[in-house]
Amino acid sequence: METITNEKIRVRLESFNHELLTSSCRKIVNTIQNDQVNNISVVSLPTDKRIYCVLRSPHVDKDSREHFELRIHKRLLEIYYDSTVNIFDLLSKSELPPGVLYRICLS
Repeated sequence: METITNEKIRVRLESFNHELLTSSCRKIVNTIQNDQVNNISVVSLPTDKRIYCVLRSPHVDKDSREHFELRIHKRLLEIYYDSTVNIFDLLSKSELPPGVLYRICLS
């Protein structure tokens, strides 16, 4: 009787562009799904929103201000796999576009 050990890897993806982020998630899922993987789940994490308030004119009108915002979209991929599969080689095959930051954590 064989015992299957499930190991888990978490891949956290961050980007300023949400379309780039979803396409890179699909790319990773399609790459990994072809091999022996037990389960893949994609979790959307809350978007960080930073708002910066800047004076339009530094000398004259203090009530005139501009607001700029920076949104950081995040996704978390949880990959449950068999320990016989080399998952790091599969993750290195999927080249992510520039502008997507990823972190790989073993659990």
